[in-house]
Amino acid sequence: FQIGAAKLVVVVAIFLLTFYVISQVFEIKMDANLGHIFARSALDAAARSTKPPRYKCGISKACPEKHFAFKMASGAANVVGPKICVEDNVLMSGVKNNVGRGINVALVNGKTGETLDTKFFDMWGGDVAPFIEFLKSIPDGTIVFMGTYDDGATKLNEEARKLIADLGSTSITNLGFRDNWVFCGGKGIKTKSPFEQHIKNNKDTNKYEGWPEVVEMEGCIPQKQD
Repeated sequence: FQIGAAKLVVVVAIFLLTFYVISQVFEIKMDANLGHIFARSALDAAARSTKPPRYKCGISKACPEKHFAFKMASGAANVVGPKICVEDNVLMSGVKNNVGRGINVALVNGKTGETLDTKFFDMWGGDVAPFIEFLKSIPDGTIVFMGTYDDGATKLNEEARKLIADLGSTSITNLGFRDNWVFCGGKGIKTKSPFEQHIKNNKDTNKYEGWPEVVEMEGCIPQKQD
């Protein structure tokens, strides 16, 4: 009986020791896991605090007061249409289904930032006459955004190019077949616009077969003052 009791004590002692060791290991692992969780939470909080703020239209910096933020891109080959965003409002895009081959135009009130009109004019298979009439009808003080898609130059004539140059464009005189071009100017502008990007269609440098790479542009347009 004494021997049996001794064995029982040993078994119980071994069990308790094993349980203690397991519990210690388990607690250590729990501590490590908790530490990992807390560390990740701290890192996530730090990442959130250092994440750069988002500005209107996704531009790289905030615009000053009394300025309109904009971002735009030309079309990509004949596959993805151009995009024009002003004050965080997408005015034209493939998603909105209001873009087309040729020159895409958005008109914005220079005082209020209100969208006045959006249109596209086919400069490959269309007629330049409606485009000319549209350009002539733009009211003074209007901000004008233009972006090409596929081909925006074939049907352009001297009159159309001069009307666009009067809006502040310098590249319109050299815009050629399947060039990519984005431009922001204004009706009644007295100087040449600083907002313009143009890339020539060149088979040796084109990103896409038959078309150059997309051109993008962003900036801050001063609000028209009385």
